[in-house]
Amino acid sequence: MKLTTQTDYALRTLMYLATRDTRANVAGVASLFNISVNHVAKVVNLLAREGYVRSIRGVGGGIELAVRPEDVTVGQIIETIENDTHLLPCVGSDHSCVIHSFCKLSGVLANAERIQMDYLNSVTLADVVPTRGQLDQLKTE
Repeated sequence: MKLTTQTDYALRTLMYLATRDTRANVAGVASLFNISVNHVAKVVNLLAREGYVRSIRGVGGGIELAVRPEDVTVGQIIETIENDTHLLPCVGSDHSCVIHSFCKLSGVLANAERIQMDYLNSVTLADVVPTRGQLDQLKTE
């Protein structure tokens, strides 16, 4: 499985927010990771729709985690953001290939996907969050 840039940014944003005691803002996330504010805004919007992030408007507003880092897994985030996590189309469909009726490869790939997702679903956001100091150090480099 190859993750999209959107999933990469979503994971980074959630990791960043998990280190904060106060609300953050999209510009701060974008600046820290040297990525486009527009991309971060789109990712934050999606994460908010999916219930991972809370977006508060007005004075004192910003973005914050809407879930506890230990209650959400990396696998859940990936499955939420990615449209397709299959290694090949034949894993998700019985009729995507002319040899589907006798091919054993799709079963092997389906098993590999299951093992991969089982592992990713065993790792929580809390397990991968850097310390706040590690992220803050990026600002000075």
